[in-house]
Parts: sequence; structure tokens; C-alpha cells
Amino acid sequence: MVNDTFNSLTLQLEGLRIEETSVFPVFLFFLFSYLFILILNVGIVVLVYIDKGLHQPMHLLFCNLPVNDIFGNSIVLPRLLSDLLKPPSELLISYYECVLQAFCTHLFGTTSHTVLMIMAFDRYVAICNPLRYSAIMTNRMVMKLTVSAWGVAFVLVGVLLGLTIRLNRCRTLITNPFCDNASLFKLSCESVVINNIYGLTFTVVLFTVSIGSIVLTYTKITLVCLSNKNKSLNSKALKTCSTHLVVYLIMLFCGILIITLHRFPQYSDQRKILPSSSISSRAA
Repeated sequence: MVNDTFNSLTLQLEGLRIEETSVFPVFLFFLFSYLFILILNVGIVVLVYIDKGLHQPMHLLFCNLPVNDIFGNSIVLPRLLSDLLKPPSELLISYYECVLQAFCTHLFGTTSHTVLMIMAFDRYVAICNPLRYSAIMTNRMVMKLTVSAWGVAFVLVGVLLGLTIRLNRCRTLITNPFCDNASLFKLSCESVVINNIYGLTFTVVLFTVSIGSIVLTYTKITLVCLSNKNKSLNSKALKTCSTHLVVYLIMLFCGILIITLHRFPQYSDQRKILPSSSISSRAA
């Protein structure tokens, strides 16, 4: 008899474990969060596009974040909203849709790091080398940085998911409200040593380069501000950089926590809630 679970093209999502009385409030929370994210991020992009005074490298690079937020949240939240209204037995997703969703969610997370890195570089040049800022941060350089941020993320995530889709599957349950790489390769009964090695290397390299670039640039910015007696310049630098740093730290903390919780099955409920909540709160 053929085993229907072997390389099945239909997968079962575990979904969020929510009491029946709480489904409607949770649905409204995610719905209004998604609408808020769309309105806020689209508004930012339109404002930068319309106001020619904002056609500066800093604002153009910043536009990558709202575009990435719209992309990432649109991949996850609409599907999550529809699944909240379904009984557990109907939480089905095709394998190909699951792979696409996993690719997009990881691209969203990785691009968040790479975009914040190029924004840190922009602030470094603006504060530490202001006289050459316009010569360095040309439109061509902004385009190169943007393509690099998205291109590097695309390649890294492409290899990550490529290693997963090569595996045969003997399970069908995705232990998550949406698909990600770890949930996908857990469906396999084959050895996933290569996946774990690449996934760990990918994470360590991304976080090391990300944290290293942020620490290096902000250390140099701090040293320049301490040696500069211009209070107006220092105040402007502090406001710009502190906001950027807070966003980065929140994203870094959530990313590390999600990865850590994947290693502890007993905390699966907390793991499922965390990415859904963090995704819906990114625009804030």
C-alpha cells in the first residue's frame, strides 16, 4: 500500500492554539495591525516619492524598510487571518505554497538585517565624513547598496530553501501557524545535518556581520560626536541613530529568540505566537 504521507503535496498547519472565545479578538488584533502596517508603510513610501526634498540617500535607503515590511506582512498575515476562522482540520496548505511562503518570510527577515546595515553605512558617511557625503552617496551608490541588500538576502535564502526542497518528506504536519525553513525540513526522515550546518552558518554569519557592522559604525559615530563640540550636530546624529539602533535591537532580539525556541519543542506555543506578533508589530 502506498504511504500517502510520503512526499505529500498537501500539508497540515498546526495553527495558533486559541480558545474559541478569543478567536474574534485575536482576529481583530491581527486585522487592524495589518491595516495599520499597510497604511503607515504605503504612506511613508508615497510621501518620500512626492516630496522632492526627501529625495536624499538617507530617505531613499530608508524606503527599503517599509517596502520590506509590506512584503513580509502581506505574505504571512492575510493567510493567518483566514486560518483563524477555520477549524483545525481545514488548515491545509500546498507544499509549493508552503515553500514560497518560507522563502518569503526568510527573505523578509534577512533583508531587514541587510537594509539596516546599509542604512548604518549611510549614517557613518554622513556624520564621520560629511564633506565627502554627496560625492560618496550618489544615486548610483544608493542603487548599488539597495540591490546588494536585496540580492545578498535572495541568494542566501535561496540556498537555504534549496537544501530543504531536495529532501524527501515522510510527514505532513507543519508545527507553525505559517511555513518556515525549520518547519519544512522537520518533515523529512532523511539526515538534515547539511541543513543544520548551513542554517547555523547562515545565521552566525548574518548576525556576526550585522552586529559587527552596527557596532563598528556606531562606535565611530560616537567617537566623532564626543570629539565634536557642535551640540546641534550631535543632537541630530543622536536622534537619527538612536531610532535606527532601537529598531535593530528589537529585530535582533526577536530573531534570536525565535531561532532559540525552535530548538526547544516544549516551548512550541510561545514560538508560534512570537513571530506572528513580531511581524504584526514591525511598523510600530
